[in-house]
Amino acid sequence: MDSEYKSPGDVFECRQCGDCCKGFGGTYITPRDISDISKYIKSDPEKFVEKYCDRSGSRHVLTIGKNGYCIFFDKRKQCTIHPVKPYMCRAWPFIQTIIKHPENWNAMANSCSGMKKDIPYGNLQKIVAVAKGKLDRTA
Repeated sequence: MDSEYKSPGDVFECRQCGDCCKGFGGTYITPRDISDISKYIKSDPEKFVEKYCDRSGSRHVLTIGKNGYCIFFDKRKQCTIHPVKPYMCRAWPFIQTIIKHPENWNAMANSCSGMKKDIPYGNLQKIVAVAKGKLDRTA
């Protein structure tokens, strides 16, 4: 990579604004997320799914509250399950689709002030692949 963009910190800095916790689509959760969050909030996994999840196709997503934010995002702009937040949240914005479709980065950056725009696609794909790989090894 022959540019200034070589690491995740070069293209993204979380501003803890909560904008990624709001909006359409919801947060997909894995079976491991369901298990981890259930343990954290002291809930049975089946009851957790009934109370805190919706279906999106064949997958579960965390319910969105009336305020448009994830059900676990509180009024103090904090994630109440942060220590066990879902894989999708931990990965943001270094998600699989960017490796295949780097043009999506700028669209995502329109709603996330912590993301730098107009990163050369080759650099971006490598950065996302490395960040995702590190997360996958710890997941």
